Amino acid sequence: MISQLAQRLSQELQDTLPLVSKLIPTQELKISLQTALSKLNLVTREEFDAQTAVLLRTRQKLEALEQRCAEIEQQLTKKAE
Repeated sequence: MISQLAQRLSQELQDTLPLVSKLIPTQELKISLQTALSKLNLVTREEFDAQTAVLLRTRQKLEALEQRCAEIEQQLTKKAE
């Protein structure tokens, strides 16, 4: 992905500023992009999807526990009456 982005950026630079693109080789552009992107606190799509699945399971468990607590509270309220 970074290679594709570097290639595309290099092409855009070449189209827009032909002299500048000759001064900055695609490989150096790729390294610069990797460095810049690594400083951004980004996650991969796979990590995002995995955390989304974990969050969904956690939410389901929480809803089940909330329902169970409500049932127990109802039982206790009935016994107290």
